Amino acid sequence: MADDTSAPNSSSGSNGSLNGGADFPEGFPHASRLKQAGVTSLADLRDVESLEDLSGIGPAYAQDIQNALEGAGTGAPTTGGANGTSTGAATTEKRPSPLSEGDADSSAGGAATRQTIDIPEGPLEETVTYETYPADTYGHDELGIADDEVLDLLRNMLLQRRFENRCRQMYQRQKISGFLHLYIGQEAVSTGSVNAIELGDDSVITAYRDHGMGLAMGITPEEGMAELFGKETGCSKGKGGSMHFFDAEKKMMGGHAIVGAHLPLGAGLAFAHKYRGEDNVCLCFFGDGAMHQGAFREACNLAGIYELPIVFVCENNQYAMGTAVDRAFSKPDLFKHGYNFDFPASLASGMDVFSVNKAVQDHVENYARNDQPSLLEVRTYRYQGHSITDPAEYRGEGELDQRQSQDAINRLQDYILDRGLATEADMEAIDEEVKERVKDAIDAANEASFPDEEAIYDDIYTQEDYPFIA
Repeated sequence: MADDTSAPNSSSGSNGSLNGGADFPEGFPHASRLKQAGVTSLADLRDVESLEDLSGIGPAYAQDIQNALEGAGTGAPTTGGANGTSTGAATTEKRPSPLSEGDADSSAGGAATRQTIDIPEGPLEETVTYETYPADTYGHDELGIADDEVLDLLRNMLLQRRFENRCRQMYQRQKISGFLHLYIGQEAVSTGSVNAIELGDDSVITAYRDHGMGLAMGITPEEGMAELFGKETGCSKGKGGSMHFFDAEKKMMGGHAIVGAHLPLGAGLAFAHKYRGEDNVCLCFFGDGAMHQGAFREACNLAGIYELPIVFVCENNQYAMGTAVDRAFSKPDLFKHGYNFDFPASLASGMDVFSVNKAVQDHVENYARNDQPSLLEVRTYRYQGHSITDPAEYRGEGELDQRQSQDAINRLQDYILDRGLATEADMEAIDEEVKERVKDAIDAANEASFPDEEAIYDDIYTQEDYPFIA
């Protein structure tokens, strides 16, 4: 298999030059998805002006179909996969989702296998394309972000940075107990992602490094700091702590402590959106270390089978707990793992808030809202150790300084100055405002009360009589 990490040339336009026939040739890529979109034959397909306008067909699928159409016009074999095309391969088309409605093929052949045991002569050749989103490539205008909203992005990223710095200080003063995983360096990922979805409608679930995501989604620093102090005014009523930020109203569905364990929950959230007929999606965030877990494979496979509206977002901060990603993976380009599930997959810079925003926008609108799960690797870097007690001695000499030279907050400040959106004084005032707000949050957390002892059983079961508690 030849991997090509350049951006795919998405194909759209008239297919009128091709000869159409009844139905699709055997093995035609994404035939079931085309039929769900109301296109049932090559004759219908040649009249489609833009493949990407079809429901459930994004750029990667459009490229597959276009290449297959060109093959159909010359009599060449026409088979393919989600992120590319194959020539002469006996591929097996995935059946439609069990949640699909009105698909004539869904019951054809019943439960019997449709996969052939007639193996073609090789070698089989395949070309795979992946979209990339480098830093310093996108501007706020093209992303639909207003000038004043750029300053809001900066304000939120600074809030996360100052909040985390104070958390480290409060831990050292024994105000915070347990584990503490800081998000310093990764602020562009949370901020760029949240500003690409419908906040309060689309759901978000993440792992234990969750303070930044919570703040990006609108959990206040007062609620966040109180939760870290174990106080009843916290976002999880003081019973979740650092790794369990939660806000159901904002669709912030946690903070989860066990590595990879929340990935099936993310698939479940997406399943719920689809089952209820909602036009909402789930962003499921996880670290590079979680990709080793079987739960990652299981969640992706189920998402593919059920065609769930989910984007799996890998925040690759390079080290998992303390082992470099290129030492821990036989295939360290993590976005390429999406190929295994027939997912569109991409790679974005996590050191540029606009690159993240563009990548998430594309994955949400082109794929998730069309019931196509996808994988997005966001390559970022954590400036602190895995947790507060990790000295991070595994880093190379000068490595941290080199990575901090690409700091996302500094990059955004330079962008703002270059375009005259604000002055140095304006940004310093924003930073001072944020610092004061975090200080006030600490004061409020100190003054708040701990939960009552009887509150330990609250929010365990939905039933009010607690039938399962002795």
